[in-house]
Amino acid sequence: MRHPPAVLTIGQLAERSGVPRSTLRYYEDRGLIRSERTPGNQRRYPRGTLRRLAFVSAAQRVGLTLDRIHEALAALPDDRTPTSQDWARLSEQWRVELDTRIDALRRLRDRLSECIGCGCLSFDVCDLYNHDDAMAAQGPGAPLLKPAGEGGL
Repeated sequence: MRHPPAVLTIGQLAERSGVPRSTLRYYEDRGLIRSERTPGNQRRYPRGTLRRLAFVSAAQRVGLTLDRIHEALAALPDDRTPTSQDWARLSEQWRVELDTRIDALRRLRDRLSECIGCGCLSFDVCDLYNHDDAMAAQGPGAPLLKPAGEGGL
């Protein structure tokens, strides 16, 4: 039985992870993954980088920024690969943030359905476009920038 290599070239890592080489270099620049350099200055990645990339991908799918993902990975001791326990702990920390996003998306969806249902899509009266707009009563455009005789300052 052939054992997988302990280190991977950037091409092997890209092929195995499905992440383009340019993205791998970007992730490395951002500190999400790391590589060793050969005497010929070629990148070599520990095999555990595949798990880090899976972690990054899963975190991005739930809407986390690379900065938040970097913070999470930086909190791991000795720059190690995240374990399932790490993911459980971090996902619990992110739960409140994700629940807030889900609630906001639900409210947006419901408001959008109401607006499409009424059919107005009016910039003057539609709550979706003109929510709490105190200047709406002064007319369309930028009323404060109009010449004084036309309702401006």
